[in-house]
Amino acid sequence: MIIFMTAAAPDAGAAAALDGCITRIAQGSQEALAQLYDRTRPAVYGFALSILKSPHDAEDVLHDAYLQVWNAAGDYRSQGKPMAWLMTIVRNLAMDHLRRQGRTQSLEEAGDRFAHRPDVTQEDRLLLESLLNSLGDEERQVVTLHALSGLKHREIAVLLGMPLPTVLSKYSRAMKKLQQAWKEGN
Repeated sequence: MIIFMTAAAPDAGAAAALDGCITRIAQGSQEALAQLYDRTRPAVYGFALSILKSPHDAEDVLHDAYLQVWNAAGDYRSQGKPMAWLMTIVRNLAMDHLRRQGRTQSLEEAGDRFAHRPDVTQEDRLLLESLLNSLGDEERQVVTLHALSGLKHREIAVLLGMPLPTVLSKYSRAMKKLQQAWKEGN
């Protein structure tokens, strides 16, 4: 559970830095795209993976998302929520990917969600995978968006098209399930 307990919510400075990257991307800066990628890759990959359940498909959506950012950066209007904008792109691409494949969300291809985290051992990865698989799809998405992306519950509600009380309830329920599964596993 290290990842969920230590993930810090982005502060105003981080949001401003991401906004600056997007502004520079709109001006054609490949360096700014690389900076945005470096800062947001774990959250983007984690969210795509929470929807697609396939590391390979999540990587495809990850790369498509940054291509779309490159192409759409000129249309971006800063409202202090660059992660919400980016995650909307990721969600739309992931859902399109599922529709094209005729797939529904399932746990059949869990994969290794945290392979990119050098501070998480293989044993930790297996435990995290097991814990996350104990959640429903929507619960897993809410937890992933909050923990990895640092999005506020209100932003998650807008992104997922859910009422705020539903998001809060799903998050609370998911955290209780994770705590219970953790206790049972130890």
